[in-house]
Amino acid sequence: MLRFGVHSGQQYSTFGDCLELWQRAEELGFDWVSVFDHYRPPLGGPDGPCFDGPALLAALAARTSRVRCAILVSAVTWRHPATAAAIAATIDHVSAGRLEFGLGAAGPDLAYEQYGLPFPDAGVRLDMLEEACQVMRGLWGGGPVTFHGEHYRLTGACLRPRPLQERLPLVIGGGGERRTLRVAARHADVWNTLAGDLAGYRRKAELLARYCAEEGRRPAEIRQSVTFRAVLAPTEADVARRRAERLALLPADSPDLAEYLTFGTPEQCVEDLLGYAGLGVRDFLLGCRPPLDWETIELFATRVVPAVRARLAQ
Repeated sequence: MLRFGVHSGQQYSTFGDCLELWQRAEELGFDWVSVFDHYRPPLGGPDGPCFDGPALLAALAARTSRVRCAILVSAVTWRHPATAAAIAATIDHVSAGRLEFGLGAAGPDLAYEQYGLPFPDAGVRLDMLEEACQVMRGLWGGGPVTFHGEHYRLTGACLRPRPLQERLPLVIGGGGERRTLRVAARHADVWNTLAGDLAGYRRKAELLARYCAEEGRRPAEIRQSVTFRAVLAPTEADVARRRAERLALLPADSPDLAEYLTFGTPEQCVEDLLGYAGLGVRDFLLGCRPPLDWETIELFATRVVPAVRARLAQ
């Protein structure tokens, strides 16, 4: 089953702005909406607005009724995995069993310097991610969990109430080919990464399949998910204008530029997504940050989504 969603982030000045996007996404028929887990994301600058991810996710889950609710992804540097497991179980109850919880090894965030928080090197963070997956899965399963790792130690640890879902989906985020994909092969129900270029994505998907074989799992057990950005225009004549409008909002060297998969019409976006569908992707998540591009969001929902579904149903 295909799923289409909005990755919303939370760099908004008011809760009402976040709520409007989530509720409108549900009305438009999206299957999924997610937040991220940053406090001071670099793109927002040192004093830009940004709500707490899990707290906001709980509030938005309580004000929606159908869409899957997710965090992409919770950084292992922010919380002990037992705390993260309890947060996830609580939100699964708040959402009536609609949560999908993402974990990742953390990326750049100005909060580490501003708040004096430790930011270990990548190898250490990936070790923490491997241990966190084991701890959280054990606690979600009911425990008691005794775990003595290098970074986390639990003795007879329990978590009540358990998540409502029998197996709460664990999303592993990232595209690191040596370590992150191995963690995904061991633990993920969903693997999410940026779309990037098609050849690069193919290489990562093939590596994941190889690692799954080494772990004794079938690649089909892990749902493939990509996040991307797009600027859509209703006709070819409008494309240049829409592209210029969006680029005017971004710094010339913005890292966001690499995340744009399509500057074009809905029909061009359909063709771009079908390439990834051919490599096994079943979740397509449109990245949206303020100021929101409502024209793209609505064109994606009304023209891209039904067209992709129809083409793949043939």
